[in-house]
Amino acid sequence: MPAHHRTMTVAAVLVAATGLLLSTATAGNATTVATSTRHDRVQHALTDLADDGRFPGTLAAVRGENGRTRNYVAGVADLTTHAPVPVDGLVRIGSNTKPFVSVVVLQLVDEGKIVLDAPIETYLPGRLRGDGIDGRRITVRQLLQHTSGLPDYVDGLSGTFAELQHTYFSPDDLLRQALTEPARFAPGARWEYSNTNYVVAGLMIEKVTGNSVRSEITNRVIRRIGLRHTYFPAPREEGFRGPHPHSYLQETEDSPLLDVTVLDPSWGWAAGAMIASPSDVNRFFVALLDGKLLKPAQLRQMRATVDAASGLWPGARYGLGLISTPLSCGGLAWGHGGDIPGYETRNAATDDGRAVTVAVTAPPTTEESAEEVRAVVDLGLCGQDRRH
Repeated sequence: MPAHHRTMTVAAVLVAATGLLLSTATAGNATTVATSTRHDRVQHALTDLADDGRFPGTLAAVRGENGRTRNYVAGVADLTTHAPVPVDGLVRIGSNTKPFVSVVVLQLVDEGKIVLDAPIETYLPGRLRGDGIDGRRITVRQLLQHTSGLPDYVDGLSGTFAELQHTYFSPDDLLRQALTEPARFAPGARWEYSNTNYVVAGLMIEKVTGNSVRSEITNRVIRRIGLRHTYFPAPREEGFRGPHPHSYLQETEDSPLLDVTVLDPSWGWAAGAMIASPSDVNRFFVALLDGKLLKPAQLRQMRATVDAASGLWPGARYGLGLISTPLSCGGLAWGHGGDIPGYETRNAATDDGRAVTVAVTAPPTTEESAEEVRAVVDLGLCGQDRRH
């Protein structure tokens, strides 16, 4: 995921890559809404993030081992009207799109339509050619794992966000932009996050299936596990299909916050265009770890990781569109996270069915504020406040 900088150019903010409750729910997948009490650490943490001005609005969904979800909100949904943040509102989930894409690829591997260690040339002949770039030397696995060496198309996008907010980019536009830069390293030499990998994976899905990556994700993942508040936007769809908090961006240190809620997410495409609610993000990762989307062999491949701490955060390891992170209370949690102008989401799930997703409605501008968002995820899973 891209680093966070004070000067919020497109390249800096695009698609990077968690008390007492009021409840009458009894079903295993029921949702409850958290009240604000001093005993509720997650609520307190979200309120802190919103109250000190770092983030206009914050949302979280915390799923317990029993399957019940507790939803939390703080701050405001709109800086003009001061409307409250909608509980479990829709947000742009950015690079959390990548695990959805990876699941589709791994399902196609199970069906014998894709081979993980085959070169991408097999599926997209002649499409990857450039300075040090050769699709005959890059495997499908290396795309999904970010070990391909492909340059990131995001780095080549110029101009301010305001200039590009309503610009449509085709997947071919994104790939062409990437191929104007030389390879970062030889395939397999090391790990480095590049959104281009998942644009190529999306193009491969479309070539192999004859369908759009949007329809494949919808039919193979979203409908299969019954996600009701998750979707891949249609081409040139700039708004939201349900209640959502507004999102904001500060393009320079001295500029006012810009409302960036309405935008064309095509520049994210298979690397980061999707929209979901926090509780649906939890449902996706719990279903994934529970084997509801992939057979054991493919899930094992997805969870085979390499060191990614240098590009993400301490202890992070990257699999095939899946990040493992050590918890303060021991063990590992699995998720991804995503950044896109105006929203950041951080999330993790455990093998016993617990999950946390946190969303904020402006990108962190320092590593300290980014760490505070991640710490809320750990808090929701471990119950220990490590923010200070």
